[in-house]
Amino acid sequence: MPAADVVPTLTTARLVMRAFRGADLAPFAAIYADPVVMQHFVQPMTAEGTAAFVDRIDAQWRAAGWGLWALERRDTGEFIGYTGLWPVRFEAAFSPKVEVGWRLAAQHWGQGFATEAARAALDFAFDVLGWPEVVSFTAVANLPSRRVMERLGMRREPEWDFDHPAVPEGHPVRPHVFYRLRAVDR
Repeated sequence: MPAADVVPTLTTARLVMRAFRGADLAPFAAIYADPVVMQHFVQPMTAEGTAAFVDRIDAQWRAAGWGLWALERRDTGEFIGYTGLWPVRFEAAFSPKVEVGWRLAAQHWGQGFATEAARAALDFAFDVLGWPEVVSFTAVANLPSRRVMERLGMRREPEWDFDHPAVPEGHPVRPHVFYRLRAVDR
């Protein structure tokens, strides 16, 4: 697990954005195993795959000083998912870029948590790291995530829409839409 001194803790009105802890693994694996949460992905992730992802999150923070935060509700202390910044690790016409992304347990959808945390992650990218832009993308049919992107002030750039290379050809989630937010447009 990332050490607390590597991952800065951010707080929003309702959330704590912090390093992942060992106790987060089981609820995180449950999120990735939930077919509702994973409906816009090729398939749910195994517990082993989730643990490997947490290792990659740790490595990203250690190598770059930025990455994905675990999300904890301030009112309950409950782990509800992640939000943060992640490098685009596949070849695309728009690469290299960094995306803002999120994944929350389904029972926490529709309450503004993803937008709240993503806004804090974008503030970190622009105000702390000094980045000129951050992108985001999702499967065409993932309307809830697209609405989060739009609430964040991100603009869809259809000329950069793409077929995700990690998704098999012909799969319904292969077509993706592309959004961008420039620091000057905030």
